[in-house]
Amino acid sequence: MSKIEENGTHSQYDSSVFLRTCEKEVTEPLEGSIIGAIPFWIRGSLLRNGPGLLKVGKYEYQHIFDGSALLHRFAIFDGQVTYQCKFLISNTYKKNKIANRIVVTEFATRAVPDPCQTIFDKFSSVFNPANHMTDNAVISIYPFGDEVYALTEVPLLYRIDPVTLETMDRRNLIDSVVITHTAHPHIANNGDVYNVGMHVVKGRIKILIVKFPFKEKGDMFESAQIVGTVTPRWYIHPCYMHSFGMSENYFVLIEQPLALSISKYLKCQINGDAYVSALNWYSEYETHIVTVSRIDGTTKRYRTATIFILHVINCFERDGELLLDMCTYQDAKIIDAMFVDAIKASHSNLDYAKWCSTRPRRFYIPLNSPEMTLVHSGVISDIGVEMPRINYELHNGRPYNYFYGILSDVSREDAGAVVKVNVSTGKVLRWKERYSYPSEPVFIPRPGAVDEDDGVILSAVLWSNDENAVDLLVLDARTFKELGRARFRTPTPAPKCLHGWFLSDNKITT
Repeated sequence: MSKIEENGTHSQYDSSVFLRTCEKEVTEPLEGSIIGAIPFWIRGSLLRNGPGLLKVGKYEYQHIFDGSALLHRFAIFDGQVTYQCKFLISNTYKKNKIANRIVVTEFATRAVPDPCQTIFDKFSSVFNPANHMTDNAVISIYPFGDEVYALTEVPLLYRIDPVTLETMDRRNLIDSVVITHTAHPHIANNGDVYNVGMHVVKGRIKILIVKFPFKEKGDMFESAQIVGTVTPRWYIHPCYMHSFGMSENYFVLIEQPLALSISKYLKCQINGDAYVSALNWYSEYETHIVTVSRIDGTTKRYRTATIFILHVINCFERDGELLLDMCTYQDAKIIDAMFVDAIKASHSNLDYAKWCSTRPRRFYIPLNSPEMTLVHSGVISDIGVEMPRINYELHNGRPYNYFYGILSDVSREDAGAVVKVNVSTGKVLRWKERYSYPSEPVFIPRPGAVDEDDGVILSAVLWSNDENAVDLLVLDARTFKELGRARFRTPTPAPKCLHGWFLSDNKITT
């Protein structure tokens, strides 16, 4: 009997796949059992990141963003695939392991109080945030030149070995660059990396766009440059930003009415409270879209209907307009939906499907219009999609036809399917098998490809009926037919990952 029949609620979606804990790392690569055929031209590593440990001792994390980062590697060579996974050995991870409890406050999880901590210790966390705040880089993985880093929204990054998954050195950008940044930087074709973050400039919060110039070898962070500055709409309530857009001539920032109260945030640091308590949703306010010229840094602010977003899909310029595509929500309830208790109760919560409801929308920004012009939008396709990816190398910031993602309408029978969306027609192709839960799809172009969708989609697939099984799925990106998969039996439950990056074999260095 299905869950919808058992309890009369809204969904057959098995959200328990998000609540798994890795009990044993896979340090020696496992060889996958190949079904179908893995194209021989795919050579490299799919690196993934996400929460892999939801409990320390007897204490549980409260949110998906809080679990200890687990790194995954699918190495693909000559039609064969291997798999391994290791925890990111951050300072937070080490402190928790030694204490056998959660001793560092996370986004939504309060640290277990330390009876030995003095009032001086509490106040020192405000002035030395890098020593006290979490550095659990659990969200994404990005290359910076020839180095690979795990990221979260706190600018404490960890370099990782892309072959062994060993944790290497930590980069602290708090003092020199920003105090927060997005988990999704952009990489230009010349290798320069851009990100957006907040910093205090002359006593005021400013939003900075930071460029890390490309280097073939070594540290790209030491030569960081500020290439854009934006005054936030609310000085002491800066808006939450998880991602941003970058077209050929503009950076695009989304100032949505989910805002961080600076006063509450400082109290959280002093009292050890979870940072989510400093976030407030202001439903009565519109969302602002800010463009920043990549040429001279000039800014212009637009307004649109009240929306919340986690991920920008793409943006590009055409005929005097900037077209901005995003996965949009009506409010910020998706943050609540990722609490562990909310996931456990999802099948008895009649509002859960609404919390997760998103639609890909295109916003038409008239570049020559006055400040605060109202921007209109339209639904690209009437289907909920999250974790969007595109043919990034050729089409990021340029006109494009397709994006790929995960079907996020949890009330649908095919919830969790991996999908391909035509942004011009709204047509959707999908792949889904019973009990399957694919991860964020990553597009890999075929060597010599001319067409935008000439390549493959890679996705790590979990199974709700077998927690020790994980597959690497390979789809023809054009037809969305399965080419092959590599199947693995893990010695421990396989956790759900969030984001990742594919490194071709000629870009893998240690």
